[in-house]
Amino acid sequence: MKTKLNLLLCSTLIALTTLPAMADGLDDLIAAAREEAPITVYDSTGKIVGQVEAFAEKYGLQATGRKANAVQTLEVVIREAQAGNVQTDVAIIADAPSVMVQLIETGYATSWVPETLRDVIPAEYHDPLTMVMSPNVWTYNTALFDTCPVENIWALTEEDWHRRVSMQDPLGKPSYTDWFNQMETHADDAVAAAYEAHFGTALDTSSQSATAQWVQALAANAPLLTDSDSAAADAIGAPDQTDAFMGLVSTAKFRDNAEGMNLGLCDTMAPHVGWGYPGIALIAAGTESPNAAKLFLHYMMTEEGIAPQSIDGKLSTNTTVPVPADEPSGVDAVRDQLFGYVAATAVQDWDTRQDWQDLWTMAYRR
Repeated sequence: MKTKLNLLLCSTLIALTTLPAMADGLDDLIAAAREEAPITVYDSTGKIVGQVEAFAEKYGLQATGRKANAVQTLEVVIREAQAGNVQTDVAIIADAPSVMVQLIETGYATSWVPETLRDVIPAEYHDPLTMVMSPNVWTYNTALFDTCPVENIWALTEEDWHRRVSMQDPLGKPSYTDWFNQMETHADDAVAAAYEAHFGTALDTSSQSATAQWVQALAANAPLLTDSDSAAADAIGAPDQTDAFMGLVSTAKFRDNAEGMNLGLCDTMAPHVGWGYPGIALIAAGTESPNAAKLFLHYMMTEEGIAPQSIDGKLSTNTTVPVPADEPSGVDAVRDQLFGYVAATAVQDWDTRQDWQDLWTMAYRR
């Protein structure tokens, strides 16, 4: 078995070395892409279909966009690589730990940063290429409150918010346990400082991190756990909602305010107004169209390419790409107050997922 795996990895690494570099600029990449076979792109948003169509029309290519969640896309890419029959050329996956462990470390896929955009994409988003950050923000009902009723995440652990915090179930949404681990790893001091600011006394972190204590306290306060972002949003801001809920909601759900929802972003929440989860962009190692795949990634890192997703509050890692002025959540004004994601420690997030799920399960009260 080990021998077979080594042979597979060697063949994959050979495939990686055949991916030509964009040595002479965008024009040469476009010309090379037009000589290659059509590409297929997977992403978790249905908007990818239209984005791929616009890309193909712009450059005179053939390409297909397909919507699939992270688990489905991972399975497709892995099986195609193992079978030596790559049909998926580009995959955009919102599960950084799985990407690192199951695709990059195995050599099934590779990351590539457009040379002409390298200087405007911060280095922390290069390896692997993080295309967008998708914010999940603390949210309240604007019909019930003039402003956000909470300014500190520790307030949500108190009796006033018992059974009144709405969020997706961390046992079914690994990005939540990844967020817990990222906070513990990179912002535990900020969580401890928020505790002291709220309760007026320092938190004892000698035996357990501040983040772990907050996670336990939140779970023990019986939050309303949902199986979808839409359900969490409905509990908070549905037009007929009379109970005051707080919660975590994707900025994409704020577009439903145009249909009567009452979602407002808590722009003063400490220590963070929410957190962003990365969309990792990958090229399949065995693609027969590496230049077309690279050209597509270049396109998606531009304002034109990412615009259909930017309107949902997704933040391009290209610092020159603005958020549309009519994006409904207003997240652009508080992007520096979002807790980000450090891909360099993604493998640690993978290794600790079960630990955080166990912690949550032990503390949760219905």
